[in-house]
Amino acid sequence: MFTLTIIQTLQDWLHGWLGGTVQGRLIANAIMVVVTIVLFWIIYRIVFRIFNRISQRVLKEDSQLQPLRIQKQEILSAQEVGRILNVGVQIVSWILRIYILLLFLNTLLGLFEWSRDLSESLAARFGNAVVSVFTAFVHYIPNLMTIVVIVAVSYGIIKLLRLVFNGIQRQRIKIPGFYPEWSETSYSLLRLLVIALTAVAVFPYLPGSSSPAFQGVSIFVGVLVSLGSTSAVANVVAGIVITYTRAFRKNDWVSVAGAEGKVVERTTFVTRIRTAKNVEISVPNSAVMSDKVINFSSQARNVGIALHTGVTIGYDVPWPKVQELLLTAARNTEQIEEEPAPFVLQTALDDNYVAYELNAFTKNAGLRPKIYSDLHANILDTFHAAGVEITSPQYRAVRDGNTPAIAEVITPEPGEETKPA
Repeated sequence: MFTLTIIQTLQDWLHGWLGGTVQGRLIANAIMVVVTIVLFWIIYRIVFRIFNRISQRVLKEDSQLQPLRIQKQEILSAQEVGRILNVGVQIVSWILRIYILLLFLNTLLGLFEWSRDLSESLAARFGNAVVSVFTAFVHYIPNLMTIVVIVAVSYGIIKLLRLVFNGIQRQRIKIPGFYPEWSETSYSLLRLLVIALTAVAVFPYLPGSSSPAFQGVSIFVGVLVSLGSTSAVANVVAGIVITYTRAFRKNDWVSVAGAEGKVVERTTFVTRIRTAKNVEISVPNSAVMSDKVINFSSQARNVGIALHTGVTIGYDVPWPKVQELLLTAARNTEQIEEEPAPFVLQTALDDNYVAYELNAFTKNAGLRPKIYSDLHANILDTFHAAGVEITSPQYRAVRDGNTPAIAEVITPEPGEETKPA
């Protein structure tokens, strides 16, 4: 190599200048070893700093890089272009560092007569390897360009699909019969399809794709995926079906697979529900698919859902009075809608009492436990204030003169807490 020739010439000159003795040769060799180390260290540091500065300039936010556009459609942003260029810079930087390291070792071995043949052999082998790699790369350029074109077209299609489905999700684009909540799942399916087709199209152009070893590894990986992903595929398919059946949406209050709460997330494999106790439950999509789904929010957003509770009152109390008390309790409860108006049904005429059912509507499905609690408290207060006994558990209609089982109604003064009687 040219560098080795220069250093060997300088070494011979130093040897002659020092008298040509054995001692002079040792001193000349030591000097040249130090010079070689310092020289290559300086070269390595210069290369490192140059490429480091180039990388920093490429990644700077105020760099002059322009996004890649096709007319008005942005394919790659300026940041993405910068990251791609930075990867290229890093690859070139590491190639030069490895070359400098090999050149240093070759030069160091060439300084000594006993290792000079090894140095020349390594240099020849390295040169042949570089020539072989370069020749193979040149021959592979047409296939590489084909792969680049296929990947670029696929990337553009995915970006276009993302823009379209984002517009559908934000209702800027409207397609009859296609609901906005379908957009994310539809985009994921189409993206997966595009990636799969891209992989199939690119595979024949990959180096070694026709070798038996490459094909054997591909078959082995395919068998592993097919054997180990049965439940995963079932969850994915169930998630897709759930999306297109519109069983529920994010933030809906649902009851499914023994869990009731708010849907906080629906992923490819599981649906996460947060209960009224603030406990998060992950339900596999296959379990959601195999069970019934009760959605409390779908109708609550429109007219409201009916909350119903029952009381049993003796035959001695007129039913119109019972109905009026129940309706009064419903009207005194927060989150109960005036329209549709609450109503009462007489559901049974049992041996010792009449069974009444109060139905009241609310639009806040997530507060059902709290609304039920307030409604029950208001029913108790209203009936006790009116002197009407709720006969649950059962009481006989004929009494022995004991005081009716009616709790005292306590009305707190403004600003005071309710204390037990």
